Amino acid sequence: MDVEQALEQLQEMGTAQNRKVYARHGVREQMFGVSFANLNKLAKSIKRDHPLAVALWDSGNHDARVLATMVADPALADEVFLEAWVADLDSYVITDAFSGLVGKTSHARARAEQWTGAEGEWPGRAGWHLVAHLAMKDQDLPDSYFETLLATIEAEVHSRKNRVRDAMNNALIAIGIRNAELQEQALAAAARIGKVEVDHGETGCKTPDATEYIHRTLARREQKARAAAEKAAARR
Repeated sequence: MDVEQALEQLQEMGTAQNRKVYARHGVREQMFGVSFANLNKLAKSIKRDHPLAVALWDSGNHDARVLATMVADPALADEVFLEAWVADLDSYVITDAFSGLVGKTSHARARAEQWTGAEGEWPGRAGWHLVAHLAMKDQDLPDSYFETLLATIEAEVHSRKNRVRDAMNNALIAIGIRNAELQEQALAAAARIGKVEVDHGETGCKTPDATEYIHRTLARREQKARAAAEKAAARR
């Protein structure tokens, strides 16, 4: 599939209703309004196609750029490539899709460390999303790595830009459910931080309470573990 064919398919999939929804979520660039369900289906049919991903991104179309993050080859996404794309981010929707790609690369930790301190709203959001990714996926990192980040979140979350605050709150939650030791520290930090205010615009989205979310997630994990243990015992 070439870029013209991909753009034609995206245009056919787009709807006026989705364009209205995406606009409420801050998407301001050109877009067709393609649902993520359809984007995922198209990405599965394309599989990995890095040259196509580059062409889709260069089109400047929002839906094409989201698709680009899905079909780009993480092995070919070097730091120069990622820095070029991060400079183009202009909404939280494409930032989150981009962060998903970066998390699959070997540069996730380095980019997190670079972007968490960025002044720009979208690079900053991407950086803290990567922190959450590392907390959930990289079991080789020591607790001390995340303890430093907890201190940064506590000291800076209320002063950072709007969508960065949201991502920092999510990173706090992810660190808090990593293990029991970090859970205690994250809950203590959340209590000192208090409510994190985020303007979600004309949407029904809400910023999760970190303390409540950590407790609820851990409760679900325990419930799932008990159910699995009971099922295993019943088979014996």
